[in-house]
Amino acid sequence: MQTAFMQWLSEPWPWYVSGPLITLVMALLLFTGKTFGVSSNLRVMCAACGAGKHSSFFNIDWRGHRWNLVFVLGGLLGGSISVLWLDANQTPQLNPETWQMLETWGLQKTDKGVLPQEVFNWQQFSSLQGWLVMVLGGFLIGFGSRYAGGCTSGHAISGLSNLQLPSLIAVIGFFLGGMAVSYLVWPLLF
Repeated sequence: MQTAFMQWLSEPWPWYVSGPLITLVMALLLFTGKTFGVSSNLRVMCAACGAGKHSSFFNIDWRGHRWNLVFVLGGLLGGSISVLWLDANQTPQLNPETWQMLETWGLQKTDKGVLPQEVFNWQQFSSLQGWLVMVLGGFLIGFGSRYAGGCTSGHAISGLSNLQLPSLIAVIGFFLGGMAVSYLVWPLLF
């Protein structure tokens, strides 16, 4: 039998709890002079593994960025704990019109969350289309993250908190790109 505290943890947190927690973390980062971004950790990991010997891009003092690696590790650990032990098996509620649109694309509503099982399954690894989407998508994400000078978390959370105009432009681009892919490319692929 779950305790009341565990029951509370397993419920989705409302915006008025999670929002101020994100704000607190960002305030602490701002006061310590640090910025946050997940994609920058790939550079730090490559630098820690010695990639600076082969490319000057990775020739950085990675030890000064260890805290960011710990931060991302904490995010992975927290996400794993929430899925394994705190998940209440709740399906997020989407607008019925959204489900109708998804069904016209061949995606069926399931009780397993919002990830369509027709796309996110192990069988996608065995199809040429699945591999092309993963490789091309991975390339575009990596290239776009490098070209934009950061990823969505870095720009949308850290960059906007610092009132950086390039981050605002990047976030607008992320949303416009996501909408374009959702409405123009997705129907062609699936």
